[in-house]
Amino acid sequence: MARPKSATHDLKRDEILDIAAQCFADGSYPATSMNTIAAAGGTSKARLYHYYDSKEAILFDLLDRYTQRLLALIGESQAVAQRGNLDDRASLHELIRRFLQEYESSATRHVALVSDTQFLGPEQRALIVGRQRDVVAAFTLFLKRAYPERLTATNQTAVTMMLFGMINWTFTWLRPDGPMSYTEFADEVIAMLERGLV
Repeated sequence: MARPKSATHDLKRDEILDIAAQCFADGSYPATSMNTIAAAGGTSKARLYHYYDSKEAILFDLLDRYTQRLLALIGESQAVAQRGNLDDRASLHELIRRFLQEYESSATRHVALVSDTQFLGPEQRALIVGRQRDVVAAFTLFLKRAYPERLTATNQTAVTMMLFGMINWTFTWLRPDGPMSYTEFADEVIAMLERGLV
């Protein structure tokens, strides 16, 4: 008979994912072993195997949860927009603010998403890439609603990826304790969309 999960099982998994994400970001996914993750968490490899049967399982759970969180942010933004009767531009602004707020605390997870999805098995990789496409499609829809006169069938992908280019790589340079906060940066992104550099 299988031993029942403890009440802290999910909490322990969250802690493992935090540690693993940091290890992957610091030393790369290929260079990180179960021993590395266990040592970083101050535990044994045997204890780590109690929660995950492989490094690949950790990576998938990390990316699975993170991409679900990003999709949830889209739903939350839509709900806030509806409750607050926000117009289409304000709805897009809400989405940008929520994503950057998430990125502030998820830098290592975001590194894994952009760098390590390639190391998943085919089915798992397809699931994560599919969710990434869903996020891009949602941003495209928000942009089309916000700027219907600006987005066309020929430029909508370019404009969407331009927006992602502004926000998706913040983990490489924007620091929570730096001279500009994530909230201030969100305002700059929104200003750029609204007015350019004029």
